[in-house]
Amino acid sequence: MTQHFVSALFTIRSYFFWLPPALVSVLMLALVGGLAFYAGNVVTSVLLRIPGPKSAELIRKIVGALRRPTRIITALVGMMTTLPTVSGFSESSAENIGLFFQFVLVLTLGYGVIIAFRLMTEAYLTRISSREQTDDITIRTHQTQIRVLRRLIEILVGIVTVASALMLFPSVKQYGVSLFASAGAASLVVGLSARGLLTNLIAGVQIAITQPIRMEDLVIINGDWCWVEEINATYVVLRVWDWRRHIVPISYFLENQFENWTHNSAAIIGVVFLWLDYEAPMDRIRTMLGEVIKTCPLWDGKVFDVQVADCNEKTMSIRIIASARNALQSWDLRCDIREKIIARIKEECPEALPRMRYAMMPPSPTGEGMMDSMISPPIARPPSGSYMGPTGQSAGS
Repeated sequence: MTQHFVSALFTIRSYFFWLPPALVSVLMLALVGGLAFYAGNVVTSVLLRIPGPKSAELIRKIVGALRRPTRIITALVGMMTTLPTVSGFSESSAENIGLFFQFVLVLTLGYGVIIAFRLMTEAYLTRISSREQTDDITIRTHQTQIRVLRRLIEILVGIVTVASALMLFPSVKQYGVSLFASAGAASLVVGLSARGLLTNLIAGVQIAITQPIRMEDLVIINGDWCWVEEINATYVVLRVWDWRRHIVPISYFLENQFENWTHNSAAIIGVVFLWLDYEAPMDRIRTMLGEVIKTCPLWDGKVFDVQVADCNEKTMSIRIIASARNALQSWDLRCDIREKIIARIKEECPEALPRMRYAMMPPSPTGEGMMDSMISPPIARPPSGSYMGPTGQSAGS
């Protein structure tokens, strides 16, 4: 088949003997390149019509994304095949043109590999994200690993592609060999200048393996609630609840302490504190809180408790704990509990609300202290002389 193709090219060239050889060579390269470009377009159009609802969907997506690189590759292959048959260029010119075609071909192949790999990983992420699961730790684990490793692989493929394309030229190849051979101070300078980049790239691999953070994890950075929105090769994008973004180097999560509220599970226990008066009936308060928590749809039904956690000279502190499925629901659950229990206390036992007590009395000229009758609530003291000592006799006897 190759012989027939070459023979056809020589036949076509013979028809243009009256033109300058260089012009004939350019016309033949353009003609073959155009035909190959059109042939690649026809092939991709046929592949895009592959029947099937889901089995061929990924193939159609890859072909659609690689349509332009495929046409360029077929055109380059056609012109590279035609180049030995043209005689209008000098030997050095033909060699340089061939190197240029190879250079563009290698870059296009690398670009196509990156696009195909990205589409396949996106298809896998879409498939696992569509699964209905109550606990999404496994899904977020896969998302983190694939996204981080995909970016690292894309960078690696890009570097190898560019390096391979440049090494086609003898001058660049000799320069590269001499540079690596005399790597002394130059390699040290390059290594020091790229230390930050290399540190974050290596940290990205560690993040993908050890996973202190995952996609959509809830972390606390500088006092802000943040969700992990993107994990790139060298930095992490954190989304704050008010839609601000923190851009943090990926090595930060290996070198600094931080809080991850969804590391093993999204479920979390929320705490609510109430400050009530000492007159508050705790048995009744506990009953009301038990009724309130059952009316909260965000409570997951696992953890709930009420305790007197602390007290001071004015009020006592009531600690309420309740579990929820995730941190956002826990925040809304705590707000719901506060709103409902305060309304119940105001309606059913207002004496439990905190009060400030003051005793106002005129100055006493006799120098006597505060009368017991003025203290609220009144103190029932035993009558004078009624205290029984350890022997059972009155202290005044």
